Amino acid sequence: MEQKIIYLKKYNENIRILTNDEIGRLGDNELSMEWRTLFVDANIKRKIDSVLDMWKKHVGFELRNTISYLNEHLINIEIIDIDGTYSILYSIRNSNGDILYYEGGNPQKGKKNLELEKLWNEVPDSIRSFYENVHDGFYYYASESMGLIPLESVTFLGDEDLEWSIIDDLEEPLKINLNSSFGFFTNGMGSYVAIDCTNSVNNNATFWSAKLKPKYNINFWSYVDEWIVMGFES
Repeated sequence: MEQKIIYLKKYNENIRILTNDEIGRLGDNELSMEWRTLFVDANIKRKIDSVLDMWKKHVGFELRNTISYLNEHLINIEIIDIDGTYSILYSIRNSNGDILYYEGGNPQKGKKNLELEKLWNEVPDSIRSFYENVHDGFYYYASESMGLIPLESVTFLGDEDLEWSIIDDLEEPLKINLNSSFGFFTNGMGSYVAIDCTNSVNNNATFWSAKLKPKYNINFWSYVDEWIVMGFES
């Protein structure tokens, strides 16, 4: 436990892992009843089964490979507190024997930027379901990447402060509207799986990068599911 805390504090000095008693004292406005119920049980295996049942209920088809991997490699879940913000910390032992820490944000507390707030109802139902019922992002703790990022960090592709140098190199017109597009997944190296809210039927998405040619008409969940598992194994 001490080694884990030392590692976690490298990235956020104020992180705390809550005890079950501390979790039980949190109010409904701080932590959902569903989350608190998960952590009443001291048995780790049952807690893991319960949290994965939550995933299966809302994105069981969309993230089936991620859920399958977690079912095999997830060794612990805990509630963490960072400056009054509560998340679930996932401890995952990958096939190399390395322990990776992933953070799943509190779906009650997701904060959208203004542009995303305007178009939130146009985001595919399955994506909204994940953010509203499972987690406000699920990502590698150390880098906040290789996963679905928190709503407040979702990249608005039309942001005037962002420079997309690839646009100047394209030989054909853009096939997405940057002013209605958002990167919900990032690999941490400037590439995103993005949704154009004006063209997102059947989870239609675009692989978007500052330097690489866009890949249009990909399935959002197929890419996200595959890349999350790749992150586990990297």
